[in-house]
Amino acid sequence: DETDRPAPGAGQVLLKVRAANVNFPDALLCRGEYQIRPPLPFTPGVEVCGETEDGRRVIGNPALPYGGFAEYTLADEAALLPAPDSLDDAEAAALHIGYQTGWFGLHRRARLREGETLLVHAAAGGVGSAAVQLGKAAGARVIGVAGGPDKARTARELGCDLVVDRHTDDVVAAVKEATGGRGADVVYDPVGGDAYAQSAKCVAFEGRIVVVGFAGGAIPAPALNHALVKNYSIVGLHWGLYNRMDPAAVRDCHERLTRLAAEGVVRPLISARVPLKDAADAVQRVADGRTTGRLAVIP
Repeated sequence: DETDRPAPGAGQVLLKVRAANVNFPDALLCRGEYQIRPPLPFTPGVEVCGETEDGRRVIGNPALPYGGFAEYTLADEAALLPAPDSLDDAEAAALHIGYQTGWFGLHRRARLREGETLLVHAAAGGVGSAAVQLGKAAGARVIGVAGGPDKARTARELGCDLVVDRHTDDVVAAVKEATGGRGADVVYDPVGGDAYAQSAKCVAFEGRIVVVGFAGGAIPAPALNHALVKNYSIVGLHWGLYNRMDPAAVRDCHERLTRLAAEGVVRPLISARVPLKDAADAVQRVADGRTTGRLAVIP
C-alpha cells in the first residue's frame, strides 16, 4: 500500500532504504509468533542499509511498525552504525544481525578457540553462513550441516572444511568420524528440533552448544542429566538484548566485523536481490527454508 512517509519521534531519524535483508524473524512477525508484536498494520523488515537525510550511509534495525520493506523507515539514532565502505548496500545490511549474532555466539558465549572444531547447522543459510565465515576467521575447523546437494555445495564454497548433507548422511556418525570420536567443541544451532538432538550426541567433552534459534519449528527440551553426564554446556544467545544491556559491545563488534570485511575475510552471501513487490514472496521462501545466504529487498 501507499502510505504517508513516517515522521521521526524523539531520538529517531528518517532513513531512505537502500536495501533491506529478509530474516527469519520477519516470518515470525507476520505470523504473530515473534517476541515483539507490533500493532497492526505494520511493515516487516528488521535490518536495513539506509541513507540519512544528511547523506550518511548507515545500517540499523528499523523501529517497528515502520519496518524496512518500504522506501522509508525510522530508526533510533543512537543505534545506527556506519555502513562498511567495502560492501554494497545489500551486503552491508547483512553484516548486522546474522554476523553480530555469530560473533557474540562464538566469541562471547562459546569462547571459541583457535584449532577447535565448530559444527554449524544450516551452514548455507543466512545465520549459518555468517557463523561459518566467522569460525574460519577464528582459526577453527568448521563442519557444516546442510540439506541437499545445492546447499552442501554452497557450504563448501563458504569455506567449510567438511560438509554433511543431513538428507543423505548420518550427521552424528560423520562428526564423530571427522573428529576421531571426540565430537565438536562448539555447536552453533539456529535450527532446534532434530538438529539439537544430533548436537547433544556429538558434542565433545567440555563442549558448548550455542542455542541461536528454532528455524526448524520445534523447540527442544534438553535432558539436563545428559549435559551433566557428558560434561558439556548449553548456552543461549539473544543478540537483541545486547542492544539494551551492552550497546558498547555491539559497536565494538561492528568495528571488528568492518575490519574483517575490509580484509576480505568475511563477506555476506547475497543469493538474490528482489524488488519491493516481491518482498512477501521472499519472506515466504526464507520461512520455507528454500534459500541460501540472504535475500535482499531493494526498493
